[in-house]
Amino acid sequence: MYFKNTPIKLADSRTHGAGTELFIVEGDSAASAVTALRNGQCQAVLPMQGKPLNALKATAAKVSAYPLFNALESSLGAGAGEHFNINTMRFERIVLLFDPDADGIHSGALMLMYFYKRMRPLFEAGKILMVHPPWLQFTIAGRTEPLYAYAEAQGRDVAEQLRAQGMDFQTLRYRGLAGIDRDILLSACITPETRVTRTMGLKDAEAAIAVFGGGLEG
Repeated sequence: MYFKNTPIKLADSRTHGAGTELFIVEGDSAASAVTALRNGQCQAVLPMQGKPLNALKATAAKVSAYPLFNALESSLGAGAGEHFNINTMRFERIVLLFDPDADGIHSGALMLMYFYKRMRPLFEAGKILMVHPPWLQFTIAGRTEPLYAYAEAQGRDVAEQLRAQGMDFQTLRYRGLAGIDRDILLSACITPETRVTRTMGLKDAEAAIAVFGGGLEG
């Protein structure tokens, strides 16, 4: 599904409603990687095509005209702002899946701020999930299964523990979703039963606002 006056394309699911989810990813390469592995019956994929607008700094007119937000609102089918109706959503959940780097963290924060401003009931209903893709892979000598760290601090801790145990290991730093091995991307990021996620609440949005928010632009 393409949207008018924008290159954004929704890879829609075949069904909607209960048990379905909409992945929001950063760009075409991530969208292609996720779309190739997702369950097309119940998982849809929407690429952002660039870092999203800061909905708390922008004027209402800019937010309403922003192509990504228009595409997202059309995809969800539930309106926005005072017209938002969570009961008409085409998907049961929204899944934010961004690259394991600073840009990905920033993009995730900006999306939380948009939902806070335009679709706040999603937080109260527990409808927004944030996926934590692997940040670092540890291949350990003598072991067939690798270990994964999901943040820089965790990676340092794992490395220190392995060194303390006298284990030889190599590391692989993931820079983007498209660079993650297909099997790992599927299990750690896409498959609901095995992926690493956290449900986003109002406190998460407020934390993002504290770091990246601000007053209105002109």
